[in-house]
Amino acid sequence: MSVGLLTAAALCGGLVGAAAPTFARRFTTDRSATARWTVGWAVVGAVVFAGLAAALGPDPALPAYLLVAAFGVVLAVVDLACLRLPDPLVGAAALGGVAGLGVATLAAGTPGRLAVALAGAALSFSGYVLLALLPGARLGFGDVKLAAALGLPLGWLGWPTLGYGLLLPHLLNGVLALALLAARRVRRDTALPFGPALLAGAWLAVLLA
Repeated sequence: MSVGLLTAAALCGGLVGAAAPTFARRFTTDRSATARWTVGWAVVGAVVFAGLAAALGPDPALPAYLLVAAFGVVLAVVDLACLRLPDPLVGAAALGGVAGLGVATLAAGTPGRLAVALAGAALSFSGYVLLALLPGARLGFGDVKLAAALGLPLGWLGWPTLGYGLLLPHLLNGVLALALLAARRVRRDTALPFGPALLAGAWLAVLLA
């Protein structure tokens, strides 16, 4: 693993994370919420980008993952602030993933991987639609769209990675909900953002690939 690549990725991620609250303000009226923890988001961005660089190395697909992650950090800020996953941001993440993986396909000459990635996006979308329609489900269609956008890069890495990416968000969200209930920070009927769990689960799935 190149130390230079890791360092460059971490620096880029730190800049993205530091800028994320500023971009997030365009999608929420609670500007005070997005203004908090700028340094914390810079650390999150650095860790996320460095993790992807460590997992993928100098792979032609790495820029696509970093692009999706950049939009993902902004989405996490917005969702934590106001329980929204704006369509323009989700759409930009999806288009960035498609474009980046399309370039990687041309560079590596692996059209089969792109086909699996597209199938992964479709499977993620279908699965989350079914979950959102279940009685008592607290998933919004923003979550469904984000799951589809993340299913593309997860599918690129293969079916096991996609499986981890579909399962881990629910485990992470469940653990967080139990911890908050135990600390009496939330009630059973409190709405919690699911977007950050989707993004964190996808990131962990890539690291496990």
